[in-house]
Amino acid sequence: MLHGCLPDTEYLDVASRSGHRFGVWVTTPPGYTDLGESMPLIYVLDGNMTVGLTAPLIVAQADPYLSVAPYIQVSVGYAGDEAADWSRLRNRDLVPPGEPVGDEVIAALTSARDAEKMTQEQLDAYLEQLSDCRADAFLDFLVTELHPLLRSRFRVSDSGHGLFGYSYGGLFALYAWLRGTTPFATIGAGTPGISSADSQVFDLIGALPEHHEGGDPAMPRLHVTLNRVELLGDVAVYRGLARHVLRALDELRARGHARSLSTALLDETHVTGIQASFLSYLKECHVR
Repeated sequence: MLHGCLPDTEYLDVASRSGHRFGVWVTTPPGYTDLGESMPLIYVLDGNMTVGLTAPLIVAQADPYLSVAPYIQVSVGYAGDEAADWSRLRNRDLVPPGEPVGDEVIAALTSARDAEKMTQEQLDAYLEQLSDCRADAFLDFLVTELHPLLRSRFRVSDSGHGLFGYSYGGLFALYAWLRGTTPFATIGAGTPGISSADSQVFDLIGALPEHHEGGDPAMPRLHVTLNRVELLGDVAVYRGLARHVLRALDELRARGHARSLSTALLDETHVTGIQASFLSYLKECHVR
């Protein structure tokens, strides 16, 4: 069934040095076997949910109306029994350590509990996971463990690699961009999950060197998307995310990083925006 739904996809169960296991779907483009050329890797987070939405878009590189460059997609999620718990485990791996939880997120969770959409135990477990987050360890796994493993198994180019994440995955992608020293030449952050005005993101932006002319050529290209209804809709938690993302973009521009930055406003909701955000990233950042 896997290969029927996702042609040219190989599944790997990878154990990290930290003891965590990850499910990894590697999707090669049509004709990869015959092409014989090395290609960059594009890592896509939240693989248990996103692989079915984003991996089929690998055919976009053969679309004559687009200029998407060849790539191999690497969707990273969770393996075995943990796959069913991916929506909670992602908090551990995609949120930076010590990241505060915004009041609007707590209010949304409390409202879900009061509406009996989640139990108090589930709410407590969710918040407990957010109190012990390790995006730093997950980034280290991607860069120092998974990337070398994939380079040893596939025809991978030396440069041009990308990273895409959405929501908390978008927060992780932005965090990775701000941390630097990664193999990623381009990074896509769809509605980065900046839930608090006290987010570490703003401290990391403030620590960036100012570039008043030409930006920093050493910084990867960063593409940020938001969805129109997040800005204009009546869901407070999404308006809060959008407000914090706009502030982050303003601060990046103020520090002279506008040339490394591109943005797009999509006609989607927070739920439906994943595929559109990924395609926007491909068309803006990963071109021939």
